[in-house]
Amino acid sequence: MNTAKKAVPFLLKTVGKDYLWGGERLRKEFGKDCGMNPLAETWECSTHPDGISIVASGIYAGWNLKEVLKEHPEYLGYCSSTDGELPIMIKLIDAQQNLSVQVHPDDEYAKTYENGQNGKTEMWYILDAAPDAHLVYGFCQAMSKSELQQHLENSTIEPYLNWIPVKKGDVFFIKAGTVHGIGAGILLAEIQQSSNLTYRLYDYNRTDQNGNKRKLHIEKAIDVIDMSVSLPNDQPHPVKKEHDSCIKKLSSCPYFQVEHMTIKKKEDMCSTIVPASEKFQILLCIDGNGKIDCGDKETMIFSKGNCIFVPANTDDLQLYGDSELLRVTI
Repeated sequence: MNTAKKAVPFLLKTVGKDYLWGGERLRKEFGKDCGMNPLAETWECSTHPDGISIVASGIYAGWNLKEVLKEHPEYLGYCSSTDGELPIMIKLIDAQQNLSVQVHPDDEYAKTYENGQNGKTEMWYILDAAPDAHLVYGFCQAMSKSELQQHLENSTIEPYLNWIPVKKGDVFFIKAGTVHGIGAGILLAEIQQSSNLTYRLYDYNRTDQNGNKRKLHIEKAIDVIDMSVSLPNDQPHPVKKEHDSCIKKLSSCPYFQVEHMTIKKKEDMCSTIVPASEKFQILLCIDGNGKIDCGDKETMIFSKGNCIFVPANTDDLQLYGDSELLRVTI
């Protein structure tokens, strides 16, 4: 094994989650064969202990991603550490039913009350949505925390939730402390801090296959809620065009940067370039297929559902094909 060879991108294998609200679209449309029904989430790029990605190509195929990053901390770039931890996580989510109404803590609260864990700020990119699909973002009217607690205890909170219609291509930035919930009929990509901390406020009084209600975390949730949030915070989406391709900035925050890339390039045309970076990059193919020219006669074929880890300081990448990707950096 030639570990001195210059780093090149590699594919990741997904980790599945079979939560009760999931469906079948990730298996049928994205080829995610996780042996689960329902299949609610796939963790596409993660070093979180609740679901660590496995490398699926290259010299480290079969290793888990955390092992590779501990072996090669330089793959992370200037955020490198010796523990192999990624600061972010990427998921695909298929909501056949409503998710719980929930909230996530910020870093300060999580580190103080959750044994030093990260908080969770996230972003959603809507891949598809049923014609009547909605999601929860904050409350539709002002209320105090004591009023909120009373509505939760009495199961009368639903009329106060701010339900927002969604469509394919919509972007929502969910800052820690924001009450939110993905509605039925929504398929999305989620980019977030590396955290699995969720405080459920309300779960529609439903039960699992054993007749048990899922645990709620009302006290902690009320501790961390930003009661002032009622509408999504729109972010600018500047567009950069390269021939027939298009690169659109979706979200930028201290934890991650996300772009949407539309690639329409044949091999006899100028390619779309993913420039070399001092940071790691992650490419998630959300539609179509294509090829990456990695230099030194190395190429990678990718298709819808593939997630690609690009180590820091990799050479410029040339992309061809007809596809859509999300490009994530920090």
